[in-house]
Amino acid sequence: MMSKIKMIGPAVKNVPWQERPEKIVGAPIWRYKENPVIGRNPAEGVARIFNSAVIPYNDEFIGVFRAEQVNGVPYIYMGRSKDAIHWDMEKEKVPFEDENANPFIPGYAYDPRLVKVEDTYYIIWCQDFYGAAIGMAKTVNFKKFVRLENPFIPYNRNAVLFPRKINGNFVMLSRPSDGGHTPFGDIFVSESPDLVYWGKHRHVMGRGRGWWESVKIGGGAAPIETTQGWLLFYHGVSGTCNGFVYSIGGAILDLENPSVVKYRCENFLLTPQEWYEERGFVPNVVFPCATIHDPESGKIAIYYGAADSYVCLAFTQFDEIVDYIKEHSVLTEEDTEIGMR
Repeated sequence: MMSKIKMIGPAVKNVPWQERPEKIVGAPIWRYKENPVIGRNPAEGVARIFNSAVIPYNDEFIGVFRAEQVNGVPYIYMGRSKDAIHWDMEKEKVPFEDENANPFIPGYAYDPRLVKVEDTYYIIWCQDFYGAAIGMAKTVNFKKFVRLENPFIPYNRNAVLFPRKINGNFVMLSRPSDGGHTPFGDIFVSESPDLVYWGKHRHVMGRGRGWWESVKIGGGAAPIETTQGWLLFYHGVSGTCNGFVYSIGGAILDLENPSVVKYRCENFLLTPQEWYEERGFVPNVVFPCATIHDPESGKIAIYYGAADSYVCLAFTQFDEIVDYIKEHSVLTEEDTEIGMR
C-alpha cells in the first residue's frame, strides 16, 4: 500500500529525471547513468566541485558550488543551467558584501546550501569565524549577495534552513562540532525571529545504532515539507580501518516541532559503490546538499557530492522513498523526545 503522505511546495515541471531501472538493490534510489554531472577542472582556476546546492529559478536553475581552487582553498562559485545537468559556471567567486555594499569576503567557504524562504534566497555555508562556523547571505536576484550575521559561535557545520518559517520563526538545522575533523556529531535545530538572534536550541537526532552512521551525522538537503512531516535526507558517517565512509540516510521530522523524529530509516539510502564515489580526493563519500522536487509528479532529484571530487545526481519517487523510510524505521528515546535537558 502506497503512502498517503503528500509533498507540499511549488510545482517544478522540469525536474531532471531518468526513469527507474528494472532492478534496484536496497532503497528505491537510482543514480543518474551519466554521473558525474560535474567533473574535475570544471572552470578556470577550479580543480574540483562537489558538495554543492541547486534550486529552481525562473524556469531554469541556479547553483552555488563548493569549488576547490587550484591553490587548495575552497570558495563558493555560482552557476546557471537550463536542465540542472549542464552548467555554465561564473568565472569569479560569489561577490559577498556587507549591508553597506562593501566587499565582505570570507577567508574560505565550503559545503553551501541554497534555500528559498518566502521571496528571498539564502546561502548557508561553513567558513572561518575564529574557528569553523556557519556563514549566511541573502539575495533576491543572484546579483547582489548581502552577508548576514553568523548564526552560531564556533564550532559548527552542516547548517541548512527550513524552506518556510515554523510558528513565525526561521528554523535551521546544524551540527555542532569541534576544532578538528569532528569525530562526533549530532543534529540540532535552532530558531530565530530575525536571522540575527538564534535560540530555542533543541536536539534532533544523535548518531545512529547502525554502523553506517555510528561516528557522526549531519544535515543535508533542505527538508521537504509534507503533510505528515519534514522529509530529511542527511549524511551519516562510519569509521573503518581505512578511514571514514559517508552515506545518505533518511528521516521524517515532526511538522511543527522538528526536534521530534517521527521516522528514521535504519538502513542507509545510498552508500559509496560507484567509481566516482569510491575513488577521488577523499574516497568513499556520498554527501547530499540539495533536492529538486515536484509535488505533482512525486519526482525527487538528489544532488550529492562524490569523493570530494564530483557533483552527482540520484533519483527517487516520493511515495516509494517515504514508504521505505517508514517500513525500515527504528527510533530511539532520544529521537522522539523534545530535545531539551
